[in-house]
Amino acid sequence: MSFVRVGFVVFSLALPPAAAGQSASDTLRLDAAVATARSANPKLQAARLGADAAAERISQAGALPDPQLTVGFMNRPLAGFGTAEPMTMNQVQVSQRLPWPGKLGFSEDRARLLASAEAFSADDVEARLISQVRAVYYMLAATDRTITILERTRELLRDFFGVSQAMYAVGDGLQQDVLRAQVAVAQMTEDVTVMTQQRVARAARLNALLGQEATTSVGALVLPEVGGPIGPVDSLLAIAVEHRPALQAAYQRVRAADAGYQFARRQLYPDFMVSLAWGQRPQFGDMGTLMFGISLPLWARSKQLPLRREMEALRTREEALAQDLYNETFAQLTEAHAEAERARALTTLYSTAILPQARASVESALSAYRVGRVDYMTLVENEMTVNRYEVELVRIAAQYHEALARIDFLLGVQGGGQ
Repeated sequence: MSFVRVGFVVFSLALPPAAAGQSASDTLRLDAAVATARSANPKLQAARLGADAAAERISQAGALPDPQLTVGFMNRPLAGFGTAEPMTMNQVQVSQRLPWPGKLGFSEDRARLLASAEAFSADDVEARLISQVRAVYYMLAATDRTITILERTRELLRDFFGVSQAMYAVGDGLQQDVLRAQVAVAQMTEDVTVMTQQRVARAARLNALLGQEATTSVGALVLPEVGGPIGPVDSLLAIAVEHRPALQAAYQRVRAADAGYQFARRQLYPDFMVSLAWGQRPQFGDMGTLMFGISLPLWARSKQLPLRREMEALRTREEALAQDLYNETFAQLTEAHAEAERARALTTLYSTAILPQARASVESALSAYRVGRVDYMTLVENEMTVNRYEVELVRIAAQYHEALARIDFLLGVQGGGQ
């Protein structure tokens, strides 16, 4: 059994995850994944089309009602329907309803603000999609790194198994050590199998976000290193209030509800009707008619006044929803900020203290086992401890970047791709 190989595997576990990278041509970069999601995700396309549809309602809301054209054959005798009677007249009339001043203006303002809210909501859908792509991307990258660590640990355990066999063959080892080594290798194989299946599931989730078939092959991924400190939560909240699309959409809906309330207040005022008619009389000269009319809000108690109360309630509701979204944004920012800072602190602790000590324990235990100073289970347990810390370090790195993705989503800014 070559102990040089054992030492090399121990050294390779000490390398950063980037040392196990695949070919650059097979790597799926984060910015490429985000670009694919932007162009192919059906939910984002639907949101953009919804915003386009809302924009088309603006001119409709501010347009005058269609005029009415009426053609009449007046005072015709029922017998023959002729034109010999002096009162016979053929009439063409055009009528136009003119809403009370301000009604169309507030109606158009409301439609414009709602269209703006829909556009901001589509931006929020895009920001959420990018955040989800980043989160799944980092989770999948962490899964790949975890599989690499588990496979390396399995190879090391196989080397330990070879050591135990060699020592047993010369009478310096125990048969139970050989059996324990086989069990340890089998357990690690089981862990590799579980993580491999998790990768299949997470790759399917990433493909769904990218608008691709679930079985589309996903190449190697990049898990960046954990970065530096993040700014204070208060400054992050100030950025979110100004830039987060969901908050901007909520504020626009509040303004739209206020415009709707102002529109409802004017519904008590009458609309005007103007009619112009031309009458052609076969037996006499032609005649013209000009008429004015107004609508009478006789049923205001069951129509206009309930509409006013409805719009007032909607305005209050939108204000409450905007405030709730503000509070939720603050809470989520605080949570994501705390998670990112926790992950950053733990990364430093694991990288500078825990992992170096655990790896040193493995090397020491291996040397002691070869001379019979420690039992086999001590060696295996030390190696499994290193394995656990290696996997935990990868998981923490993924959590850090997932937290950053949530923060960028809440801030309404685009995170950098890798």
